Amino acid sequence: MLRGIRGAISVTKNTKDEILQATSQLLQEIVRVNHIQREDVAAIFFTATDDIDAVYPARAARELGWTDTALMCLQEMAVVGSLRHCIRVLVLWNTDFTQKEVNHVYLGEARSLRPDLTNPLEIKEKGDNKENDPKVFQGKTI
Repeated sequence: MLRGIRGAISVTKNTKDEILQATSQLLQEIVRVNHIQREDVAAIFFTATDDIDAVYPARAARELGWTDTALMCLQEMAVVGSLRHCIRVLVLWNTDFTQKEVNHVYLGEARSLRPDLTNPLEIKEKGDNKENDPKVFQGKTI
């Protein structure tokens, strides 16, 4: 089944090094919390706000070895009052996980985009699906 994993991270400066480092950090965290194997990823879409133009964020994926994965960079839609200096990703992943078992990753200032998905206790494992149990938060006992 094809699933989408969302993620985002912010940078403080529009520099090649900062953009590549932040994008790399975001991708590595998505891989870690979802136990992704590179060959199971169909494609990754990257968007960046219009104040990020020093380098393509997808270059970070290539530098991590994602050489056979389809990558596409796009400019994020400009919305008044939206988070600036932000890189977003959509990873299209072939997996047996249900959509509720997928771990989305929002780092840095980008946590404000989806505060409902940024609690470290939210990391779910395959088979975690106890969302109606009051003692379980997104599949993890708290």
